[in-house]
Amino acid sequence: MPEILLADDHSIVRKGLRLLIQDYIPHSNIDEACDGSSALEKIKQKNYDLVVMDINMPDTDSFITLETILAIRAELKVLIFSMNSEEVFARRFLRIGAKGYLSKDSSNNEIQKAIEVVLEGKTYISPELSQKLVATIGPKKQPDNPFDKLSSREFEIVQHMAQGNSVSEMAKKLNLHTSTVGTYKGRIFEKLQVKNLVELLHLAKAYDVIFPD
Repeated sequence: MPEILLADDHSIVRKGLRLLIQDYIPHSNIDEACDGSSALEKIKQKNYDLVVMDINMPDTDSFITLETILAIRAELKVLIFSMNSEEVFARRFLRIGAKGYLSKDSSNNEIQKAIEVVLEGKTYISPELSQKLVATIGPKKQPDNPFDKLSSREFEIVQHMAQGNSVSEMAKKLNLHTSTVGTYKGRIFEKLQVKNLVELLHLAKAYDVIFPD
C-alpha cells in the first residue's frame, strides 16, 4: 500500500493524478501539497514511497526544494511532473537526485508507466528524451547547451533574472548577500559569454530554459 504525495499548485492537476493513481493502485494512500513548503512539512511528518512534484509552484525554489527533500530522506523517490522543457530541465533534476521526469502532456498510460518504474526504484525518462540523449553520443554529437555549464544555483538565478527580479530581491528570496548574488551574476555572464541581461534573455529563450508564467 504505497504512500504518495502529490505536490502541485493546481488542484485540478492533483485531482486528476489522484484519480488516475487510485484507478490502478486502489489501495494507495495519497496526500496533497500546494507548494514546496507544505510538501516539505508533510515529508517531515510521514514516510512517503513516492513524491510527484511540479517544479513551477509559487514561492517555491524547485532546485532547493528537491535538494532539501533528499537531505531529509535520501531514499525518497521523486518524480518530476512539469510543463517545462524535458530536454533542458530533466537532466538537472535527475543530477540532483530525482528518479524521473515526466511532461504534463504525457498520456495516462505513460504517467502510469512512469509511476510504476519509479516506485520500483528505477529511473524513468521518456522515449523522446532517451532518443535525444542517445543522439548526443558519438561523432555526430549535437551542439552543447551553454546553460549546461551553469551550476544549479546559477541556473536558478537565471530564472529569477528572467522574471525581472533585482539583485536585492534575489538576495532576499535566496537568502544570500547582495554581493554574492552579484558574483553569481558576473559568473553567469562569463560562462554564457553574454554582456548584459538582454543578451542573456535572448539566449535563454533560444534554448527554452525559462520557466513559463
